[in-house]
Amino acid sequence: MADIHKKIGNLSVHPLALGGNVFGWTADEAESFAVLDAYAAAGGNFIDTADIYSVWAPGNEGGESETVIGNWFASRGNRADIVLATKVGGGQPEKRGLSANAIKSGVEESLRRLRTDYIDLYYTHFDDPSVPVEEFITALDALVKEGKVREIAASNITADRLAEALAFSDASGLAKYAAIQPYYNLVSRDTYEGDLADVAARHGLAAVPYFALASGFLTGKYRPGRSVDSARAEGAGKHLESERGRRVLAALDEVATAHDAEVATVALAWLNAQPTVASPLASARTVEQLPALLAVADVTLTEAELKRLTEASA
Repeated sequence: MADIHKKIGNLSVHPLALGGNVFGWTADEAESFAVLDAYAAAGGNFIDTADIYSVWAPGNEGGESETVIGNWFASRGNRADIVLATKVGGGQPEKRGLSANAIKSGVEESLRRLRTDYIDLYYTHFDDPSVPVEEFITALDALVKEGKVREIAASNITADRLAEALAFSDASGLAKYAAIQPYYNLVSRDTYEGDLADVAARHGLAAVPYFALASGFLTGKYRPGRSVDSARAEGAGKHLESERGRRVLAALDEVATAHDAEVATVALAWLNAQPTVASPLASARTVEQLPALLAVADVTLTEAELKRLTEASA
């Protein structure tokens, strides 16, 4: 059987990255464990979280998702089987940013909550223009040298700043970003395609797109006249109002029918076929939502299908 895994630096990852943003937010610990168990049982090995998940939820202060995942590792004894990604730099005002001190204290807090002594993929969550790239790359390099981080990555960064960071790593021989996590999906292509994707391609970075399903819109559950009970329904529903959104849904329906697949699977398969993309990121609040996401590993779209979707989303 062909190996379905993709490479991010020295890491080998499943073609679906499981988002941890719902853990400790819309999924409690028991529900989160059930989703994590089902994902791992299906061969999934790539879990993505952040130190601030889910600071936006009333009563939460951030770190809830990491704590749930850490408890899962401790109860299952499977840390070595998982490629774990988390992020630094988006925390509370006193912790926000990418100063060397913020990175140093941030990684220690994440390691404690995750109940592990290393992070496989460590992202700078949001760029901090007040900090020179030399400072945060040097701080991240120190974590790699200490064995606390295996690969480093960037999210929410401009093409120019990314290029500057990569050039500094090359010139100084320090740790270099291996991945980028851009906002990218069939109804939001200009958030990655163009300069940012070009820099990533030039330096061999792997992309792990977030909002891969446009907050649920690309699952196909949002249709005219149908209401959806979801914390993200308002954001997802707005795509129905655009001509492009409706065009994309029609194309997805057509291709999904041809493959006897879910609309979400096809949306992820389109992303997986794009240059630089290693593993789209999607979250599941319940075990029932997982099969459509995991099926991306089994669906290969034809050139004609990819063209149909790309044209519909233009």
